[in-house]
Amino acid sequence: MTSSPGASPTTSTGSPAERAATLDRADPLARFREEFVPSEDVVAYLDGNSLGRPTRASAERLARFATEHWGARLIRGWDESWYGLPLTVGDRIGATVLGAAPGQTFVGDSTTVILYKLVRAALDARPDRTEIVVDTGNFPTDRFVLQGIAAERGATLRWLSPEPDAGVTPAQVAGVVGPGTALVVLSHVAYRSGHLADADVITRVAHDAGALVLWDLCHSAGAVPVELDAWGVDLAAGCTYKYLNGGPGSPAFGYVRAGLQATMTQPIQGWMGSDAPFEMGPAYAPHEGVRRFLSGTPAVVGMLAMQDMLDLLAEAGIDAVRAKSVRLTGFALDLVDELLVPLGVRVASPRDPARRGSHVTIDHAAFEQVLRRLWAQGVVPDFRRPDGLRLGLSPLSTSFTEVQVGVEAIRTALLDEPASA
Repeated sequence: MTSSPGASPTTSTGSPAERAATLDRADPLARFREEFVPSEDVVAYLDGNSLGRPTRASAERLARFATEHWGARLIRGWDESWYGLPLTVGDRIGATVLGAAPGQTFVGDSTTVILYKLVRAALDARPDRTEIVVDTGNFPTDRFVLQGIAAERGATLRWLSPEPDAGVTPAQVAGVVGPGTALVVLSHVAYRSGHLADADVITRVAHDAGALVLWDLCHSAGAVPVELDAWGVDLAAGCTYKYLNGGPGSPAFGYVRAGLQATMTQPIQGWMGSDAPFEMGPAYAPHEGVRRFLSGTPAVVGMLAMQDMLDLLAEAGIDAVRAKSVRLTGFALDLVDELLVPLGVRVASPRDPARRGSHVTIDHAAFEQVLRRLWAQGVVPDFRRPDGLRLGLSPLSTSFTEVQVGVEAIRTALLDEPASA
């Protein structure tokens, strides 16, 4: 068997189960798996890049909140702590996983709404430019938001078309940006292929053309090191229910570089982003800092669980998290090559670990049919059209044995599927 780049040497001998057990015993982050709420009927959770497991601490925090905070403090909670949560939690996200100094990150709406706010603000900040660069492989929300804004503002979308098993490169961006480019909007980790973009270089390319850059960090924040300040990034947005384990529908975060905040006007003016929310004044005036990008009342309950995951990420360290991510995806690719490629499965993710996030996508025409069978067996990947299974490996909660059990179950399902014969 030929090992995939980035795979541990310990994966080269023994059965898949033996190799997985060896990797689990050697895993310096193995102890963190006990920090998550187990699921009795799931034997391999391979969808942490869509919805992270809840932490045990979050389960306790959510229960306490109803009685000790909401129930006991009632409306007083706003004055005591809730009002500041969008910025205090934002700063924690910035420090722990974004490489962002305080005062630049906020937690607010859904990713879609934050993208809309930041894109509109960026266009208004570049009134002499009318082009937005985006790629055809970007997540639907990003593309749909941009299509709507382009229509309402008379802007032009300049489309990049990366290879299906890769993502946007600096050379592709350099070939399309120019004096008309207002904004470049790309995903740091491609949602389907898992391609990890060279954000540092691409940001410089865009800046050399006088454009702003907005990075979608949904599939990287909490799994891949991010250095927004060091890279000179202008804007960023990302969700908190994947690798930040905030729970279903937990609010997204936004980042606005400090030097841009005073020059940007967000389009959804609400009372929580004003300079004096509780004055209830007759006219809107934006807050002087990043709070100006808030709109309505923040989702306090939605910001509870992510705080416990941030604790775990800070304790483990993002570099150690990334190292395990590389080992997990490398092991997954080893098993895919050994057990699934002979059945006609195709790898649709980069094999170079330096260009790969924390999920691996594999393609086969029968995957849509076998997904329900896998879920019924407690093996939970997700499906992405036209024919891809994503194996999303959240480093702190996923074991190597889960990967082995999951890939072997996929093999068994394919062998049992008439369409795969």
